[in-house]
Amino acid sequence: MHNLLREGLPFKQFALWRLPLVILLVLAILPLMEQVAWAHAVTEGDKGYIQEISGVKFIPFMYLGAKHMITGYDHLLFLAGVIFFLYRMKHIGIYVTLFAIGHSTTMILGVYYNITMSSYIIDAIIGLSVVYKALDNMGAYQRWFGFQPNTKAATLIFGLFHGFGLATKVQDYEIAQDGLLTNLIAFNIGVEVGQLLALAAILISITYWRRSGSFWKHAYTANVVMMTAGFILVGMHLTGFFAATNS
Repeated sequence: MHNLLREGLPFKQFALWRLPLVILLVLAILPLMEQVAWAHAVTEGDKGYIQEISGVKFIPFMYLGAKHMITGYDHLLFLAGVIFFLYRMKHIGIYVTLFAIGHSTTMILGVYYNITMSSYIIDAIIGLSVVYKALDNMGAYQRWFGFQPNTKAATLIFGLFHGFGLATKVQDYEIAQDGLLTNLIAFNIGVEVGQLLALAAILISITYWRRSGSFWKHAYTANVVMMTAGFILVGMHLTGFFAATNS
């Protein structure tokens, strides 16, 4: 797995003039982050439709799964971090497969066995996964601790948490028990389709960026922004958790 430290770009080469740029960018997107944090929550229209139907509805659940992933900005931020320094399709396929195995397992088991937990806490952990991956891309762990964590294991583990995040959203649909397993499989297939579509768009954008001379110049800044967005998501979800607990 590549990172900025391995490419000879340690933290000290992050030009100080970029810090104000990063701060301004974060301040600019801050008003939008609340909408981003809840962009992939269950809409009233989708919830009402699901509550009115029963039995196997393969195509509708596939559509809902794809819609959920494409609008799931926290999931997509993590995926963008995962493939940021991956160049070979074989390596991209390995990491995306590990992530898919993780989130598919916990999403289906969480809903089927009605494993409930605070969606705020799960979404905060998902935000932390974005922070983790951005720091990994910047070579922080080698610099701070002198070793590189197993990136494949981390992708799988965070995939499990992302799956629980999906499960909390699916549970909000209050799906009928009739045809539940088949509908969950359809939803998961839709998630994978949405993930592949979003991943293709991200990969095309990053590949195009890599061909320009600015990629290595601004790669560190991009990961700082990604890390900051992850921290903002964590803060918002934890704030929601404490507000809900004290209400």
